[in-house]
Amino acid sequence: MQSTLSVLLVLIGYIVGAVPVGLVVVRLRTGLDVRTVGSGRSGATNVIRAAGFWPGFATGWLDVLKAALPVWLAVWLLPEAYWVHTLCGVAAVLGHNYSIFLRETVTDPHSGRVRLVLRGGAGGAATLGGAMGLWPLCVLIIFPLGALIYFGIGYASVATLSIGIMSILIMVWRAVTLGMPWEYTLYGGMCLILQVYALRPNLKRLMNGTERLVGWRAKRHSGTLTADPGASTKE
Repeated sequence: MQSTLSVLLVLIGYIVGAVPVGLVVVRLRTGLDVRTVGSGRSGATNVIRAAGFWPGFATGWLDVLKAALPVWLAVWLLPEAYWVHTLCGVAAVLGHNYSIFLRETVTDPHSGRVRLVLRGGAGGAATLGGAMGLWPLCVLIIFPLGALIYFGIGYASVATLSIGIMSILIMVWRAVTLGMPWEYTLYGGMCLILQVYALRPNLKRLMNGTERLVGWRAKRHSGTLTADPGASTKE
């Protein structure tokens, strides 16, 4: 009985995480399909590009909540099944990054083969949500530091990865000092792997200096290019 419930809870985590909040918000706000804008992802950063700051801000927090809810449900129904709690959070991030509701068929131009592609986000907000499900107060640490990195450094991809790293550090600290279940320490690592995989194109652009900027740095860079028409358009 518990095994069946455990599998069901993890499946619920994936399905709830897969709800394409960004797609819905942008469609309601602008009538656009967020997958046709910017990076093509459905996360908060691309919603900001498509619909503005506040719709993006709302999308980010809804993505946090959709990952936290399955974890809270698992904690309530199976309070000592620590692996289930962890996997519910990871499943929500997996669903967010590769949503069954954002599936597309893509034809390879060379071979002509058709393959199924699942679209989604990069997993930053969802990782925060899953971590919040495991320890609610972590949001008071991760959110302000993540926001500082997002707006200070100006790279959304770096901020996303920092959330995974902070989740690892916080869960290890809690396990060592306060007896939090050790199973929780693997949550951040598994989410970080999903983030790195989703952000492969961004990491390549970071390495060659062409990654998109966000926030005030993007506006400043845009202003510099406008002021100096001869400047390089490469970022």
